[in-house]
Amino acid sequence: MAAYLIADIDVHDPERMKEYQQRVPDTLKPYGGRYLVRGGTYETLEGNWSAHRIVAIEFPDLKSAKAWYASTAYQEILPIRLRHSEAKFLTMVEGV
Repeated sequence: MAAYLIADIDVHDPERMKEYQQRVPDTLKPYGGRYLVRGGTYETLEGNWSAHRIVAIEFPDLKSAKAWYASTAYQEILPIRLRHSEAKFLTMVEGV
């Protein structure tokens, strides 16, 4: 069953985040990950959710998603994101 990583990222320093954004796609490939959403405009239809930068990544399964997040390649660049942004939510979920 497919799995999805869903995040709302508040980028504090866009210039310094560029390296992270350029390097992430190559870390996804070995795990079958692909972007479904990477930024873009959105509209809140209900409630008071005020997102910043929404990201959704699809993986073949939850095992692949977890393996990607724990991978050496991703862990190497994760500190860039942690220094220059804040994840309001970062979750992995199975779905169809």
